[in-house]
Amino acid sequence: MPRVAVNPPAGPATFEYTISTPTCPDANAIDSSVPTVIFVHPVYIGRIVWHPQLSDPKLRRFNLVTFDLRGHGGTDGDIPLHYRRPEAGEDVYSFMKALNLPPSHIVGISMGACIALEFTATHPDMVLSSTMIAPLPLEEPAEVLEGRQEILDCWKIAAADPDNLDQEALMDALTGSVQLATNGVKYKVAEAMTQIAVKLAMKHAAGEKVEQQHTITVKFFQDRKPHPIEVLQRVKTPISLIHCGADIAYPIEFAEELHQRLEKAGLNARLVSVPGAPHFGSITHYTDVNPILHDFILEQSKSSTMPPAPATVVSPFEELFAELGCAELGAASDDDDADDDFFISS
Repeated sequence: MPRVAVNPPAGPATFEYTISTPTCPDANAIDSSVPTVIFVHPVYIGRIVWHPQLSDPKLRRFNLVTFDLRGHGGTDGDIPLHYRRPEAGEDVYSFMKALNLPPSHIVGISMGACIALEFTATHPDMVLSSTMIAPLPLEEPAEVLEGRQEILDCWKIAAADPDNLDQEALMDALTGSVQLATNGVKYKVAEAMTQIAVKLAMKHAAGEKVEQQHTITVKFFQDRKPHPIEVLQRVKTPISLIHCGADIAYPIEFAEELHQRLEKAGLNARLVSVPGAPHFGSITHYTDVNPILHDFILEQSKSSTMPPAPATVVSPFEELFAELGCAELGAASDDDDADDDFFISS
């Protein structure tokens, strides 16, 4: 996978990324004749979270660019103790500038949605539209923050000795993460993502580096405050909020409150809800989410001659998921005991 070195305010980093064009799942550069979409992933799981979108022929009408944030996937770069929403937004900006990417459509989920809004407000000339899937509330609810802290505490125990993982503590951390992401329902593609993410996390969040995870998985959420109205008023493009209807952490009232604040700032913002979708609804309910993404991006696109959707496409992560027995996206897992057999070797 390609990598690019940058030196934004948060410190040097080398971002691993993927560019998927209408004709190539893992291209060296974008196709300048079609719009570009930048995907920003959530906490815990890196850019592999966008596998269901990269596998969609309609979305592959566009350039789809994914990259791993600090502390995730194949990216290298320390997470400074002060790393919060502004620093993450500047990471996105530095990544785009390093690849010489044009103004793009920004799509984020959960933490990635928070970063997408930050980037949209602070670099409005680089954004054609912004989509926030499962947007975070204006401030993190105390009970959700407590759950995030519990996940971290379990992970600290599990990864204290990278050469001898505590499987029981690891399972407790994974159970909490899955409860937040998919309401505890087992989806084959989500289980595959979890296995990939945990193995990659060994280099980011084990041993001496585990404290960096405190910053990115707890403090990042704990210290958020609503964007001031005058900051939101810098936004120049439409914003789409996609609430996940069965999100146990953030019910729709939070999305409605955010929507009202965006409208108070005079922004062109819309809110839709996907019934039955858990917090990471772009994984589990991609058949509902992807058309919303496609239609909104197409509506905001200034390209007058968009090519038709390719007949078939292959995700750049296709082989990786196939190796884990997830050759097809599928739905919920039929194996009720799948978690009992989950094991990550050190």
